[in-house]
Amino acid sequence: MGYEPTPVDFSIPSNFPSMEYDLNNNPLTEQGIALGKKLFFDGRLSSNNAIACAFCHEQEFAFTHHGHTLSHGVNGNIGFRNTPPLQNLAFQKEFGWDGAASHLDLQPIIPITNPIEMDETLENVMEKLKADSDYPHLFKQSFEDGEINTANMLQALSQFMLTMVSSNSIYDQVKRGEGAVFNPLESQGEQVFNQKCASCHSGTLFTDQSYRNNGLSINSRLDDKGRFLVLERQEDLYKFKVPSLRNVEVTAPYMHDGRFSTLMAVLDFYDTGMVDTGTIDSSLVKPDNSLGIDLTEQEKESLIAFLKTLTDPTFLNDDQFSEY
Repeated sequence: MGYEPTPVDFSIPSNFPSMEYDLNNNPLTEQGIALGKKLFFDGRLSSNNAIACAFCHEQEFAFTHHGHTLSHGVNGNIGFRNTPPLQNLAFQKEFGWDGAASHLDLQPIIPITNPIEMDETLENVMEKLKADSDYPHLFKQSFEDGEINTANMLQALSQFMLTMVSSNSIYDQVKRGEGAVFNPLESQGEQVFNQKCASCHSGTLFTDQSYRNNGLSINSRLDDKGRFLVLERQEDLYKFKVPSLRNVEVTAPYMHDGRFSTLMAVLDFYDTGMVDTGTIDSSLVKPDNSLGIDLTEQEKESLIAFLKTLTDPTFLNDDQFSEY
C-alpha cells in the first residue's frame, strides 16, 4: 500500500489556548501517528538498541521517568536533569528545561544524540530503520516521498507527541461547566494558587513558558546553569523553564534535578527554603528583601488539594498512547 493518508483532526479543547505547532507543515494522519508511536517505543533509536523514548517517558506518570531523580540512559548512565513530562506539546513554544529545542520536530535529536541518554547518531538510526522489515512500507504510507530519513522520522514522532493532550481533569470539567465542582478545600486552594502561584504557573497550561530562577540552591554535583547553557547570557544563569503543573500529582520527583520527592516539600521550599544565586526572579523577593512565598500549613494543604484536581486519569490511561 502506498501513500494514501487518512487525515486526523486536531481538536483544541475549548478552555485551551491556540496551537503553537503549525500543522500545515506536518498534517496529522493515522499513518503518521502510528509510525510515530512505533518509533517512540523502539529501542533501536539508541546505540544499545534498548533505550526507547518511552523508557524515560512513562504514560501513567504523564510520560516522566517515575521515581528517578535524574534521567537514565544507555549502559546505566545517569543524566543531569529530571525527565520532563510530555503533554500538551502542541501549545508550547520551546522544549526542555532550558528551551534548547525551539521546535518540537527538533527536540528528539537532543536525547538521541546525547552520549549519556541514547548515544546514537541519526545516520545509524536511519540504517537500522531501513534494515527493518516493517519501517519501509510504514514510511511509504506516512509520507508522500516515502523516504526513511531524519526529517520524516522526526515529523512522525511529532505527530504522535502532538496527540498527547491532557485536558480532562476535574479542573477542566469545572472550568468547562461539565458538572464537576471543587470541594471546599480545593476551592480554597484555587484561591491561594491564584494569589500566590499563578503569576508564573499561569493560564490553562499552568505555565507562562518563561525561564526563571526560583531560588533553588545550586546543586554542586551538577552545577546546572540552565538557560545560560543555550544563549550564554549572564542574566539567564540558573534559570529554568516554568513547568506545567498538569498531572503534577504523578510526576514526582520535582524540579529540574528532582530534588524534592513530594508536593509538600516543594511548598515548604517556596515558603522558607529559597536562596539568592544572583538572578532570582523579582516576584519572589518580598518588600523587606527576604525571599519566598508566605504559606500557612492550611494554605499548603489546600494548594495540594487543588493541584490534585489537575490530574487527568483519561490521559494517563488512554490506550492510544500505550505500546500494546
